[in-house]
Amino acid sequence: MIPRTLLVAARAFDGSLSAQRVASAIGRGLRAGGLPEPDLCPLTLESEAPAALRELLATVDFDARMRRARAVIVGIGRLEERALLGSATLEIASRARQAGVPAYAVTGANALDPFDARILDLQVILEASNTRALVAAGRKLAGLV
Repeated sequence: MIPRTLLVAARAFDGSLSAQRVASAIGRGLRAGGLPEPDLCPLTLESEAPAALRELLATVDFDARMRRARAVIVGIGRLEERALLGSATLEIASRARQAGVPAYAVTGANALDPFDARILDLQVILEASNTRALVAAGRKLAGLV
């Protein structure tokens, strides 16, 4: 049986870290924690419109990749209640929950209260604001997933 990999879906962190760098750093941490190469899915959006996000997720074959994964890790610059509606985090967490795939988050700043975090059904939310911290978060997640 082929072991199921992890899917790392990442957005840029406030312009300071590109989506690719965020996904790669988390992936390095997962590998350092003894897990196989994750499926990296950097998400770069031209528009923040929900339709643009759905189109991007379809383009990168997100749903099929997610169903093949044993867990999804969302990398996002900031988690806050007012930014959840129509966000990549909400969309990905909802799709994961509906598919029975656990979701985790790595964020530069977590401003969610416990109720909002529970609504997203995220198993764990880790804060990491730079590349080194993203790698450390990935290593920590390796022991949790």
